[in-house]
Amino acid sequence: MAKNLYSIITGSGSFIPEKVIKNRDFLKHSFFDSLGEKLKKANEVIISKFQEITDIKERRYIDDNMVTSDLGYHAAIDALESSKTDRETLDYIIVAHNFGDVKHKTTKVDIVPSLAARVKAKLGIKNPFTVAYDLPFGCPGWLQAVIQADYYLKSGDAKKVMVIGAETLSRISDPHDVDSMIYSDGAGAVIMEAKESEEPVGVLGHKTRSDAIEGARLLKMGDSYNAENGTADQLFLKMNGRKLYEYALSTVPDLVKECIDKVGVGIENIKKVLIHQANAKMDDAILFRLFNLFNVKRIDIPKNIMPMTISELGNNSVATVPILFDLIVKGKMEGHSLKPGDNFVFASVGAGMNVNAVVYKMH
Repeated sequence: MAKNLYSIITGSGSFIPEKVIKNRDFLKHSFFDSLGEKLKKANEVIISKFQEITDIKERRYIDDNMVTSDLGYHAAIDALESSKTDRETLDYIIVAHNFGDVKHKTTKVDIVPSLAARVKAKLGIKNPFTVAYDLPFGCPGWLQAVIQADYYLKSGDAKKVMVIGAETLSRISDPHDVDSMIYSDGAGAVIMEAKESEEPVGVLGHKTRSDAIEGARLLKMGDSYNAENGTADQLFLKMNGRKLYEYALSTVPDLVKECIDKVGVGIENIKKVLIHQANAKMDDAILFRLFNLFNVKRIDIPKNIMPMTISELGNNSVATVPILFDLIVKGKMEGHSLKPGDNFVFASVGAGMNVNAVVYKMH
């Protein structure tokens, strides 16, 4: 049987900030609605309802003296060490993010030079053919970078690619917006390599869609909900939560099914679904709808198929899925593991309009 090139993950790393922000830390916040009116409900009620819907109990914030590329650097070091990779042999460094190196007490985007170039410099890589570039694609950015890396590796033009997802959403969230409690910070990274194999392994297939006409403004930058908070020159991340929820439920299950069907492994052979996490109820609904598309009843969905980190880590955008993967393969998530031969799904949705999925087989 002829051998083909496949893209496999040979190492992973993550960096989770030490600063823990619990829900009770928001009790003294003043929350406003999109019209600038102060919310009438007590913060205890607002926070309780928020936790009930999202399952977020706490999240992590970056240290004041750090920026996004610092998180990416630490995750990169972890991935290099776990894979025993010589950093000078990397053909690409792709960093997925959306807001750059936003400094403490600002919301100003800083993306020149690229974060990938900054990470490369921090790593001290001298090889001029280690190509470094960024990928802004909303929360699915890291997974889209994995898809790009797969193309490079399967073409034979690259042998090793580092893919990093790093974000500091705490820096661009409006403290007067209830949605600010969703956001967190972190970074995850993987080393991907080309492998010759007679049997399919690693990235088996992928699928992506972008719905810009209806979804391009569901997530945007806007003024603080509190007009008197002294930040008139700053813009904060704003989202139409209800519409985003509806978009995710109407697109993610179908796209993941198309990806699984494209590969032909069958839903019964999927051991894990590693999905982006912004809302636990939304992810539960997505999982149910996905299995329903395969005519699997809710009661028959494997209990442990969708590992979750949102309760303790919140939504750290592009970092969510690579951190989740790293924790599992390093045995840091009780009750969850991935062994050679296991098929699983990466999936993500975000930026108001982007959805992607990858079916992967452990080697």
